[in-house]
Amino acid sequence: MARRRSTRLTLLFFLFLSLIAFGVLVPVFALLPSLSQSHNDQQHHPRTKRNPDYVRKFEISEDRFWKEGQPFQIIGGDLHYFRVLPEYWEDRLLRAKALGLNTIQTYVPWNLHEPRAGTLNFEGIADLVSFLKLCQKLGFVVMLRPGPYICGEWDLGGFPAWLLAIKPALRLRSSDPSFLQLVERWWGSLLPKIAPLLYGNGGPIIMVQIENEYGSYGNDKAYLRHLVSVARKYLGDDVILYTTDGGSRETLEKGTIRGDAVFSAVDFTTGDRPWPIFELQKEFNAPGKSPPLSSEFYTGWLTHWGEKNAQTDADFTAAELKRILERNGSAVLYMAHGGTNFGFYNGANTGSNESDYKPDLTSYDYDAPIRESGDVSNAKFKALRKVIEQYSSESLPSVPSDIEKKRYGSIHVSKTGNLFDMIHDFDVVESENPITMESVGQMFGFLLYITEYAAKDYDSGNIVSIPKVHDRAQVFISCPSQDSHGKPTYVGTFERWSNRPLTLPNTKCLSKISLYVLVENMGRLNYGPYIFDRKGILSSVYLDGRVLHGWKMYSLPLINLNENPNINPIIQTAYSGFITMPTRKKLKPKSGNDSNEPAFYAGKFSISEQDKIKDTFISLSGWGKGIVTINDFNIGRFWPLKGPQCNLYVPAPVLKHGENIVVIFELQSPNPELVVHLVDQPDFTCGPSKSNLHQL
Repeated sequence: MARRRSTRLTLLFFLFLSLIAFGVLVPVFALLPSLSQSHNDQQHHPRTKRNPDYVRKFEISEDRFWKEGQPFQIIGGDLHYFRVLPEYWEDRLLRAKALGLNTIQTYVPWNLHEPRAGTLNFEGIADLVSFLKLCQKLGFVVMLRPGPYICGEWDLGGFPAWLLAIKPALRLRSSDPSFLQLVERWWGSLLPKIAPLLYGNGGPIIMVQIENEYGSYGNDKAYLRHLVSVARKYLGDDVILYTTDGGSRETLEKGTIRGDAVFSAVDFTTGDRPWPIFELQKEFNAPGKSPPLSSEFYTGWLTHWGEKNAQTDADFTAAELKRILERNGSAVLYMAHGGTNFGFYNGANTGSNESDYKPDLTSYDYDAPIRESGDVSNAKFKALRKVIEQYSSESLPSVPSDIEKKRYGSIHVSKTGNLFDMIHDFDVVESENPITMESVGQMFGFLLYITEYAAKDYDSGNIVSIPKVHDRAQVFISCPSQDSHGKPTYVGTFERWSNRPLTLPNTKCLSKISLYVLVENMGRLNYGPYIFDRKGILSSVYLDGRVLHGWKMYSLPLINLNENPNINPIIQTAYSGFITMPTRKKLKPKSGNDSNEPAFYAGKFSISEQDKIKDTFISLSGWGKGIVTINDFNIGRFWPLKGPQCNLYVPAPVLKHGENIVVIFELQSPNPELVVHLVDQPDFTCGPSKSNLHQL
C-alpha cells in the first residue's frame, strides 16, 4: 500500500511540474512561426501589406525550373506579335492556351521598332508592352528574345537596314565598337520598357535571351559578354538570361558563356535523339543549372518561293515531343502559330554561296498547329494537344472553333497608271555610279535606276551586264525622240540566282537611249555568313564592256508594315486614278512587250453594314509578280508564277464596312481578265514546284 501511494505521489509531482513547464513554454512557442509556415510564406504568398518584402521567384536549381518554389515544366510555343494583327493577339493566345501551352516565346525585331535611325515605334503591331501584358492576363509566362539579332525568317534577322548604310561598314554580330554603340542605344530604349514586366517585378517575363544561335555564326565571346553586361545594367542580376544554340559541341562551344551567369538552351532537328543532346547541354551549364530545354522544337518548317509547301507529319511531331516531356524535359514549339510576313519584312536564305538566294513566302504558316489564319481543326493541333494534356499541371480549356472565312467573290480591277508615268512623284538621287538602296534611303521595296547611252547602228545590238544585283532587276529601254514619246520597252530580267548578260535590241534613235533598271529587294538574308545583304545594284553596269555613268535613282514610296499611308503618294496616285476612272478612258494592257511594264491596278468591293466582317484570302492566280494592298495595308508579295503560294491571307481587321479598295502593283503580267478573287481558304499549289517537299 505504501509503495502504491508513493508511486501515486510521484506521478502527481511530475504532472504538476509538467503543467508548470507547459504553461511557461506554450506562450514562448506560440510566438515562433512554424518552419513549414515560414517556408510557405516565402514561397507562395504574394507581396502584401503584411509581407511587403516578398519577391516572386523563377529560378533554376537541381537541373529543374522552379516557379514559386514548385517544379515547373516549360511547355511553350513561339508566337510572334509582329506577325499577327493586334486585334487577333488574344484570339491566337487563347488557341495556344487550348493547345496546352503555359509559356509564350517571342522575338523582338529591332527593325520594326526603329525603322529609321532614331525613330522609335512601339505602337500598333509594334506595341510589345501591350502584347506582354496580354500574355500575363491570359495566364502565360514569357521567354523574351530581344536579339539584337533574331533570325526568324525576318528581314536582315531583325537588324534595321539603315545599319548597312553606315560607313565605314559595321561588323554586325561582333564586338565592333561602332556596332555595339548602336546596340546599346537600342537596348537603352527597349529594356527599360520590359524591366517592369520581369517575373520578379510582377510581370510575365521569366527569361531573356541573349543573341540567337550565335554558335552557328561566330565565336566573339567579347560580344556576347558585352550583351550580358548591357542586359544586366537594365534588367538586374536576378533575371535568367539564356542563349540558344544548335545541339552540337561546336555550336555550343562558340555560342555559350560557361558558368552560371547565362543559362544555355539547345535546339535541334525534330527527330534527333533529344536526351544525348540534353546531356551535352549540361557540359555548358553550371552543375545543377541545366534543366533540359529545347527552346526551338520544330513543328514544321519554312518555305521559299519556288518550293513545294513544307509539311511535317502530325503523329511524328507529337511522338518526338512526347520523348522530351515524358522525362520532365521542357520544350518550346517553334512555331505554335506562324502568322504572316506582312509588307516587305520576309527574310531569305542562301545555299552554297551568296548568289544561291532563296526568299521566303509572304505566308509564315510554318505548318504549325495553329495555322496562319488561326485554324486549329487539323491533325497536328490534335496530336500535339493529346500529348501535352498528359503532362499539363492544369486541365486544358476547350478548343475554340475556327474563325469563319468568307468568299467575297470576284473583283474586277482597272489599270490606273504605268510606273514610268509616275516617276515625277518619286524622290530622286543622282550619282556618277549606281548606289545601294540603303544609301539612297530606300530600305524596302523597289528602286528605279536610269541612265543614258548613245545609239549604236548595227544589227547585233548591245550587251548589258550587271555582275552584282540584289535581288531582281527588270530592264527597259526607250528612245525619247521617237513618236511614242520614249515609252520604255521591256528587254529582260537579271536575277541574283541566275545572272546572265542581256542583249539590247538595235534601236535607231536620234537622241541618246534611256536605260531603266527596276530593282526589287525581295527580302534580306536573315541567316548565315552573308547576312550583310545590301540591296540594289552593287556593282558597275557595263555596256559592251564599258562602264555606264551618270545615274538617277528613283525611290518608289510603297507602304510597309506599320507605316503611315499618308507618306506613300504612289498608292494615293493609284487611288486617284481608280477613283476618277469612270470619267476617263480606262487604261488597257497591251499585247507584246508592253505586258511586262510595271503598272498599278485598282478595284473595290463592298461589305454591307448588316454583315459581319470576316477573314478572307485574295487569290492572285493568273497574275505574275508584285504586291497587293487593301485599304492602305500592305498584305504582302505575290508570285504565283513561281509558287507555291497562290492566295494571300487577309485578316478581317484590314477590312471595313462599306467600300474596300484593292491596289495591285504588278511587275510583269496581269491577269488577262483583270480580275482577282476573294476566297475562303489558302492555296499553295501554284508555280512549277521544282523543288522537293521538305518532309521530316
